[in-house]
Amino acid sequence: MNRLGTVIGFTFRQKARTKSFIITTLVLALLITLGMNLPYIISLFKGEGAGGSNTTATEHQRLGLIAGNQTEVARQLEQFTKVQSNPAAVWVRYDSVQAPAMQQALKNGKLQGYVQFTEPAAKGDTFPKVEYVSVEKKPSPAVTTLVQTGLQEAKVKAIVGDKSLTSDQIREISTPVIVDSREVDSPSEGGGTVGTKEKETSTINYGLVYVLMILFFTSSMMTGNMIAAEVTSEKSSRIMEILITSVSPLTQMFGKIIGIFLVGLLQIAVFAAVVCANLMLPHNNAILSSAGLDLSQLNIAVLGYGLIFYILGYFLYAVLFAAVGSIVSRTEELGQAIMPITVLSLAAFYIGIFNIAAPDTIFIKVAGYIPFFSPTVMLLRIGLERASLLEIWLSLAILFASILFFGWLAAKIYRTGVLMYGKRPSFKELRKAMKAYKI
Repeated sequence: MNRLGTVIGFTFRQKARTKSFIITTLVLALLITLGMNLPYIISLFKGEGAGGSNTTATEHQRLGLIAGNQTEVARQLEQFTKVQSNPAAVWVRYDSVQAPAMQQALKNGKLQGYVQFTEPAAKGDTFPKVEYVSVEKKPSPAVTTLVQTGLQEAKVKAIVGDKSLTSDQIREISTPVIVDSREVDSPSEGGGTVGTKEKETSTINYGLVYVLMILFFTSSMMTGNMIAAEVTSEKSSRIMEILITSVSPLTQMFGKIIGIFLVGLLQIAVFAAVVCANLMLPHNNAILSSAGLDLSQLNIAVLGYGLIFYILGYFLYAVLFAAVGSIVSRTEELGQAIMPITVLSLAAFYIGIFNIAAPDTIFIKVAGYIPFFSPTVMLLRIGLERASLLEIWLSLAILFASILFFGWLAAKIYRTGVLMYGKRPSFKELRKAMKAYKI
């Protein structure tokens, strides 16, 4: 056990310090940061961000409020804004549009615009006409929502009166009705009741599934190639003949697999920290809100099961990469040797990505139980809330049993293959050599 820990620690330190790993991690982290901040960078070039009005989307904009003879409506709008936890605007009262103080504030950029109440647009209307005037740019979605919602509440109060309804009742009347969609199962021939099942999935969970599938594919491919290349390079340089005199081949194989697994986890932790840091930036919070994305709608179960499927999927592919790497004598032949495993990984990735809009087909349900495909396919079904608890655990059980079988097979291949030099052994030669060892 001590030797296994030594191999794990040595492999982890050796791979984590390589220039290729450090540069790849930094470049990918930079690309993630650039991608997450691209909308904000574009808005800066368009003059919608910090430039022009010297305000960002999350700052409190100073807006003028011209009440005229509608002082009660203006007061209701101000009162509504005060009770908001993070209002998008701060109101400044002025007597008229032509007030010198207001004109000077607009000129100096201290005001980004103003709201003016005029006479009702149609005869018989009691609520005034409202006009929003901004300086050099359109109002932000947050400001528009604040003004519309506040005036809607003021309109309800003006119609029904303050004494008839409470503030909560008025706010409930002002809130638009949200209509959810659902799919109805066809009734049975026996005249049974019509079954229903919810089909609503938040946009942010679709994005989470995409990210996790891409992360699994890239990480498993990078770490798998690292394992195969490490074994092949030691074998081709004859270092393997020295290593097996102090550490058994099985200890080497599992030590390398676990050590590189920790390297992969380190890289994922770096990416997760970069994503969280970017999500905490004020302008990204505003962009998520304007796009209707709510982080509170994230399906936490996807993250938990995603980690489990990532770990099991990694070990399934890792033992195969190690076994193939042990039977290759030259690094030039490695790419061709690991091609079948690469094709399996690509198939798992494309099956998940191309069927994200159809997670209930028979093909996807069956693929969820095939161990080479289940890490991505079951992640898709869990993220879109299409997999039952029984299906999830049955898929995990099959995947775990497959790891035990292929781990046992890879251990026999590795133990015999690391000392077989020359051309790649045929299956018949490999099977004869494997019979000499019992694991």
